[in-house]
Amino acid sequence: MAAAEAAVVSSSPLETDTALVPETAGTAAATAATSSATAAVAAVAAAARTGSEARVSKAALATKLLSLSGVFAVHKPKGPTSAELLNRLKEKLLAEAGMPSPEWTKRKKQTLKIGHGGTLDSAARGVLVVGIGRGTKMLTSMLSGSKRYIAIGELGKATDTLDSTGKVTEEKPYDKITQEDIEGILQKFTGNIMQVPPLYSALKKDGQRLSTLMKRGEVVEAKPARPVTVYSLSLQKFQPPFFTLDVECGGGFYIRSLVSDIGKELSSCANVLELTRTKQGPFTLEEHALPEDKWTIDDIAQSLEHCSSLLPAELALKKSKPEESNEQVLSCEYITLSETKGEDDVIKTS
Repeated sequence: MAAAEAAVVSSSPLETDTALVPETAGTAAATAATSSATAAVAAVAAAARTGSEARVSKAALATKLLSLSGVFAVHKPKGPTSAELLNRLKEKLLAEAGMPSPEWTKRKKQTLKIGHGGTLDSAARGVLVVGIGRGTKMLTSMLSGSKRYIAIGELGKATDTLDSTGKVTEEKPYDKITQEDIEGILQKFTGNIMQVPPLYSALKKDGQRLSTLMKRGEVVEAKPARPVTVYSLSLQKFQPPFFTLDVECGGGFYIRSLVSDIGKELSSCANVLELTRTKQGPFTLEEHALPEDKWTIDDIAQSLEHCSSLLPAELALKKSKPEESNEQVLSCEYITLSETKGEDDVIKTS
């Protein structure tokens, strides 16, 4: 029997191999399925960890954003209004911090306060000073200081807006005007002078901007001349019909009115072709104005730290304390977007 059994076993290697093949395949399939399931579980766990880490990261950014407080500067390009640029800045910061988010709608209300001081025309570029947090309260007092501009004027053409964006309303000869003629009249526009603001301006009548009323075609009377200060005024270049001015002035001064008045004083007319604000308060375009690719929470935090040394001691802000809990931070679903108007050149958005 043993021999027979041995014969069977030894004589059936093919049968034995054949029987083992499906068992091995089944085991491999089961192993593969188990490995796939394990990988799937690991992937889900990793995704959960990543999502959790992302939420923690966003919460940390939200905390940092709401703790920012002070004054810094951004570079405004030609095109958007100062208010539009401010909204773009705020949207980028909120998006980076993941705020607001639908999952936070039941959280306690928090407000991101941000504003700008010193309206810059949409056709102009340059330094725009921004206040964030408690820094919005500093704008009016700090920005009553000087501003500096490089303006390129065009002789021989007057426009309704006093710059190149408007309709030409008058043309006069300029061919006899010399560099000496321009330099000779600049002293009349230096020091404490009276200036009539442009009709297209942020100044208001009955609660509405004059520029808005003008665009509607409504009849608007010019505002009376008001006192302004020009600290320095020089001619940098003259290549008819274009002339370039370097102007340092106080608050409430309009470069467009200056260029127009210079044209009239020369028995011609003129409008602003290009305008760049190179300095506002202690902030300069080259050193302090953040370009749009630097509008991040970390970059602004660094800029606030750097710029705090530029402010007068009485206006310098102490570092804000971080929020006490994430519950307060994750509550920015109800951020208020309304604008309130303070003085002529200060807009705050909370």
